[in-house]
Amino acid sequence: MTRADHVPISPDLLARSQEVRQQRLAADDMLSMDEAADLAGVSRKTIGAWIDKGRAIGLSQIKRGFKLPRWQFDPGMWDVVPKLAAALHTTEGWALLAYLETPLGELDGRTPRQAIEQGDGERVLLLANHNGEA
Repeated sequence: MTRADHVPISPDLLARSQEVRQQRLAADDMLSMDEAADLAGVSRKTIGAWIDKGRAIGLSQIKRGFKLPRWQFDPGMWDVVPKLAAALHTTEGWALLAYLETPLGELDGRTPRQAIEQGDGERVLLLANHNGEA
């Protein structure tokens, strides 16, 4: 299949995907850009720059701006997020979040986020580096 070829996405699947994203954006652990800036002690502009560079996970919304998971500002996670973005070769927030919140057999069924929170950040980065090469 070439890049010009594409698999049609059913409207039903697309609607469910958008619904799931909206639910995730509305979750209790999500911060607005202003809330994230206050938490980190920086400006909203700095938060935007961090998102652009893969330093922070920003989830695009239908409206202007981003939502950010609060847990990424925890010390153990904060150190891993930019390394994870580099290993996976992406700064796209939804892609990073999906990786962090999807259980992996290589992590005994834990999500990478759970593994990092349990002190296995290096193992997660090794897996991400391997996945990023594929």
